[in-house]
Amino acid sequence: PHLTEEAVISHSECMSLLDFGNKIRATSQTNMNSGSSRSHALFILRLAIPIEDGKGRRIRSSTLNLIDLAGSERVKKSGAAGQRMREGQNINSSLSVLGQVISKLAEGKSRQSKHVPFRQSKLTYLL
Repeated sequence: PHLTEEAVISHSECMSLLDFGNKIRATSQTNMNSGSSRSHALFILRLAIPIEDGKGRRIRSSTLNLIDLAGSERVKKSGAAGQRMREGQNINSSLSVLGQVISKLAEGKSRQSKHVPFRQSKLTYLL
């Protein structure tokens, strides 16, 4: 939910989108944190710049991923119940998958298993 893709041409438009995303981000109070973030935030900036050189007109592109991960909290310590507990379980699950993906990528080609489980979480799929 709340995935948005926008084309912008100025710094102020970019900052407006960051502000918008920050405003709709889910937070709530737990025993461990008064403003606990209950969702991950991703801001993916894709730049496409036309360049002209001796080879003709081309597009130089780059991508920058800015990620603010929701914190992992133990259910027992946070005092979460019901919906907040399910949110915490989902956060913990996606962070676990992120850890698995990073481990697999760090192994490189030295291991037998080449499968990287990035599709097991929306977070890792988007990244």
